[in-house]
Amino acid sequence: MTDASLKALESLRDYSMLKWYAIPLLSILIYIYAKEIKDGRRSGNFDAVFAGLTVFGIDFFNETWNSWVLVLTQRSALWTAPGDTALRTMVGWNIEIMFMFLIAGIAWYHTLEEDKKKKILGIPNPLFWAISFSVFSVFIEWFLNKGGLLIWEYPFWNRSLGGVILIFLFGYLHFYLGAWFIITRKTNKAKIITLSIIYLVPILMNILALGLLGWVY
Repeated sequence: MTDASLKALESLRDYSMLKWYAIPLLSILIYIYAKEIKDGRRSGNFDAVFAGLTVFGIDFFNETWNSWVLVLTQRSALWTAPGDTALRTMVGWNIEIMFMFLIAGIAWYHTLEEDKKKKILGIPNPLFWAISFSVFSVFIEWFLNKGGLLIWEYPFWNRSLGGVILIFLFGYLHFYLGAWFIITRKTNKAKIITLSIIYLVPILMNILALGLLGWVY
């Protein structure tokens, strides 16, 4: 295994790493969701909450299959986050990233026009903002990789043009496209069912990996 993989595994889910700054971050997260739920009760529109949970759920799936890459190759995941953190939950996931993605979908939702068919530069505004958020995220990842906080081991997943395109498509864009798909379902029941499926897949993958195969990642 690479040095980054070994370092990430060494401190994986080590609760002695917890830091106090995670508490105010959690408080901010609770406040955001509490306010969105309160607004949803008033208006009957919970789409901001659905968008936030969708982006996080798809990231949960991404981080799960990324960890499977490490186990199956016995070398490295596509991305590894071995640096300092308040808690490393998977080899490429930590509590700071989790908080970020729980908020990112809500932020994306609030950029949308009330008229979802309205276009920006000829592009439907939900897609325009999905692309914009994804481009900005890849831009940030480039610097995280440059600083050694986010390790890319494989030549097809790196700072080259081809690698950046893959990260854009499979690291971010589908998060927001998934949120767009969820909020365009006609009923809250349909949204909840679709969202449940998004979470059920990585949950089953983790049960299979940890409970049956004994993988720890």
